[in-house]
Amino acid sequence: MSEVRSLLEPSCSVRRYSGEHAAHAHGYAQILYALHGRMELEIAGRAAFVDTACGIVIPAGAAHGYLAAPASRLFVIDAPDQAGLARVRRFAVPPGWRAGAALAPDAAARVAQVLQAPGVIARRGVDVARLAQAVQAALHEDWPTARLAALCHLSPQRFHARLRELAGRTPQEWLRGLRLDRAEALLARGLPLETAALQCGYASASALAYALRRERGVGARALRKQRAE
Repeated sequence: MSEVRSLLEPSCSVRRYSGEHAAHAHGYAQILYALHGRMELEIAGRAAFVDTACGIVIPAGAAHGYLAAPASRLFVIDAPDQAGLARVRRFAVPPGWRAGAALAPDAAARVAQVLQAPGVIARRGVDVARLAQAVQAALHEDWPTARLAALCHLSPQRFHARLRELAGRTPQEWLRGLRLDRAEALLARGLPLETAALQCGYASASALAYALRRERGVGARALRKQRAE
């Protein structure tokens, strides 16, 4: 399906997706990057994707299909055809553009920033939500970085770099966050500290208690008290 409408001025919006897919073309250029989740794309017969670290420029008239991961949110700029937007281009999404900071009031200024953003080469995607789901299903097990990387078909070094781009944390920092999130939930439900520790991959109750105090500034007693209240 082709949309021939052209634009005189750029506009931007945040769009939410629930796993849908479609194919079309526009009479204007489009700039995409994810605020949350990712989107798989096929542009002029070539596979691509966008996530929170990698955006893409789709030129006016380029046929493209997309498949959005459930619960994804994308920042979309529709822009008049112009120099710099006439070819498919991947660009690095600056950290300041993510989450609430992404809502730039001036779409033209954001287009100008995209034109100045550094390009990125094609890379293997990392589906952080799917990775987290796999880890959470076996959180009591050991998860060295090499094992996490293998799930994404990447070397440990490349996986480390990609996860830092996407999550802003090293693989083990990210893993520790998952463990502590689960531990807090279990303790708030009234489970003993030792039981929560074993389910979340900590060797002992004291190891979990120390991690909670150091990383979250909270103890098991306080979490149980929150439940009681």
